Amino acid sequence: MYDRMQTLTQEEMTRIHDAAMDLLGTTGIAFNEDEALTIFKKNGFKVDGKTVYFTEARVRNALSTAPSRFTVTARNPEKSVAVGGDDYVFVPGYGAPFITLTSGLQRESTMDDYDNFCKLVQTSRHINMNGFMMVEPSDVPADTAHLDMIFSSIILCDKPFMGSPVSKQGARDCVDMAAVVWGGMDKLRAVGPVTVSLINSLSPLQFSDEMAGSLIELARANQACVIASLIMAGSSGPVTLAGVLALQTAEILAGLTLAQLVNPGAPVVYGSTSSAMDMKTGGLSIGCPELSVVVSATAQMARFYNLPSRSGGSLTDAHFPDAQAAVESTLALTTAARNGINFILHAAGILGSYISMSYEKFLIDEEVCGITRRLLKPMEITPGSIDTDMIKTVGIGGQYLTQPKTFQLCRTEFHLTDFMNRQNHAGWKAGGRKRIDEFAVDRLGQRLARYEKPGIDPGVEAALADFVTRRKKG
Repeated sequence: MYDRMQTLTQEEMTRIHDAAMDLLGTTGIAFNEDEALTIFKKNGFKVDGKTVYFTEARVRNALSTAPSRFTVTARNPEKSVAVGGDDYVFVPGYGAPFITLTSGLQRESTMDDYDNFCKLVQTSRHINMNGFMMVEPSDVPADTAHLDMIFSSIILCDKPFMGSPVSKQGARDCVDMAAVVWGGMDKLRAVGPVTVSLINSLSPLQFSDEMAGSLIELARANQACVIASLIMAGSSGPVTLAGVLALQTAEILAGLTLAQLVNPGAPVVYGSTSSAMDMKTGGLSIGCPELSVVVSATAQMARFYNLPSRSGGSLTDAHFPDAQAAVESTLALTTAARNGINFILHAAGILGSYISMSYEKFLIDEEVCGITRRLLKPMEITPGSIDTDMIKTVGIGGQYLTQPKTFQLCRTEFHLTDFMNRQNHAGWKAGGRKRIDEFAVDRLGQRLARYEKPGIDPGVEAALADFVTRRKKG
């Protein structure tokens, strides 16, 4: 397949791998978590203080047990998703402390906002997995907020959901709550992953105690983990993108190795949203073209290791769902999808370099996800789809509007939208001359009004509520 984006050669990918192995073997990775260090020592790794050193053979051994594809089982089995190979999922935004209002102002997010995004995911035709921490709710205690968020993710939506990696205890809580839904820990392990959790390295060349501890707990329970690096080129990583790729590869392989030492075969995803520092402001830019260059290379490096991949989706530095947000978000999302990323986080809603979520942008991004799915759907090229007999029948100067095949396929052959404006100017004017973000305001109310809570066993819901209550009491 021809693509003007750079296709890394085997030699170039091997060079990145060799540089990463050099870093792992000579500089090492710091793990700020005692159990992680104990696990490495028990398995014969060289450990000096908190620094762990890796050999090529041990990394290769870990790669040999990591699956190239896995299924995330949903509470509603019909909504389970596969991650890896040609399969990909769109997942909503993650980690935003604020909500952007229609005025452009921001306010702190709340649990009501979190619940609303669960409802939007549940009613979405294109977002096929629920998130975790779509927003950081300010109206619940931070040390127990993960309990409320997991409860809402399970109760309000029956799609697969992301797990809690906020701490070792938070990961345990996530696993325990999933076990309630799936009938106990043994059954949960047998089912395989029902959650995917985000484990971020601490660049350069570190893992925090929270992330390493969460990774251990989740891998032990056979829950999937995205092991991701977010390097800011020129600040927390080298200024060159090639150097960024080598550094992030070292960090990801170190986390992957730990997961496989805990539980050989534990599902993992090779992840990155590394990008560039804006040289004018000193801040992280996720709307820059360099992010998409790294996304493409990340997908290729994941395939080099025969692993599923993760990157960001509809990412932007804009603070409002305007033209800048549309340009940057569409570039990032389509790059991820077209280049083979399997787990596309931040597919909908993010603004301002992760600082806020927007209801209106969620709906706009969601529509772009649908368009992207159509863009990637293969064209059927068969004698029936070409249909030269029909073309001959219409002949020179004829028309196809009244042909039986046109009536037969008019609702299914093309991507139909009731969101994007396709009216002429007079029709648009008669409809109130609304911009797309203004139209999204109206659509938001309609979507939330139509929401219906998916069915769940009352005993399971009561058991989950009881678990949350007991944990909050300590």
